[in-house]
Amino acid sequence: MSFDIPQLTEITIDDLEALGTGAGILGTGGGGNPRIGRLRLQTLFEDEGYPDSVKLVSPKDLPADATVASVGGMGAPTISVEKFPKGDEDYKSLRAIESFSGETVDAIIPGGIGGANSMAPLCVAAMADLPVVDGDGMGRAFPELQMDTFFIYGSPVNYAATTDERGNQVVYKDIDSAKRLEDFARSITVQMGGRSGYAFPLMTGEFISQYAIPHTVSLATELGRAVERARQQGADPVKASRELLGGKDLFTGKVVDVHRRNRDGFAMGSVTLSGLDDDSRLEIEFQNEFLIARADDDRVLTTVPDLICIVDNDTGAPVMTDALRYGQRVRVLGIPAPELLTTPEALDVIGPEAFGYELTYEPLPRGETGW
Repeated sequence: MSFDIPQLTEITIDDLEALGTGAGILGTGGGGNPRIGRLRLQTLFEDEGYPDSVKLVSPKDLPADATVASVGGMGAPTISVEKFPKGDEDYKSLRAIESFSGETVDAIIPGGIGGANSMAPLCVAAMADLPVVDGDGMGRAFPELQMDTFFIYGSPVNYAATTDERGNQVVYKDIDSAKRLEDFARSITVQMGGRSGYAFPLMTGEFISQYAIPHTVSLATELGRAVERARQQGADPVKASRELLGGKDLFTGKVVDVHRRNRDGFAMGSVTLSGLDDDSRLEIEFQNEFLIARADDDRVLTTVPDLICIVDNDTGAPVMTDALRYGQRVRVLGIPAPELLTTPEALDVIGPEAFGYELTYEPLPRGETGW
């Protein structure tokens, strides 16, 4: 199955608003604030020293021997709002792994399409004059590094780097597992003030063509456009998102309680929603991203890796975990996860048990279109 969407060949300044909206929805509450990433990229496009667009390349069109790196930001979403990046942290990390490995990167790919991490690779690509792969390793956002298809399906943890806004940098080589890299890099990121820019790992075009989730940059952009079209036409923007993504409505209500704390480099907590017209309730637990949705009878409606997306009830705009506030009127969508995230080897890393829940993943039904 595949989404019936236009496949873009470039991203220009005219695409940024739509990409930010779509990436925010796909971010399932995390991935960093897409507005910050959008403004950063817009600044680069408007600067005479950089190109005014970034070329996109389909995973299947990459040369087999191309060298591809993933870049983005690491840290709790709440901190990324309060502590703006300098803007070149992930770019410096990219140059660090090139220098350390002796290889030249031919293309950039998002680690995850959700939130600001959809924009970060485009920013680095503009700064380095490189194309971006129209795909990613998550089809959403996840809180930890090992939770992408690159590491799930066997990419070695060869080279990695993290950099903060002051230029402090740590470079890693041949770490024995992606989870250990996550632990090392997360600890360093906490010491860097809760946010860093990363680059890792180095992969081949052949590997990316098999294990990237394809055309998610195009998907996020078309999703944002669908929301905007619905607003302009006086239609329901939430319905537009649901139909494009093949998802289902899980709940409509208002935010009545939020528990949120920063711990070990993550935004942890839960949000409780109350029905608008009845006494029904829904609780959603999160670790940067929304993980589990439970009804008031303790019935689980859906779990990670399926996407739990909270959007504004009227505008369809994404609501991130750091922006949850009492009284917000929202709708909750459940979106089936990409098939690459639902295999046994993937569920070992990103299923509910990987987050400490004693639950068996029950996938949402898939529509006629999908990942």
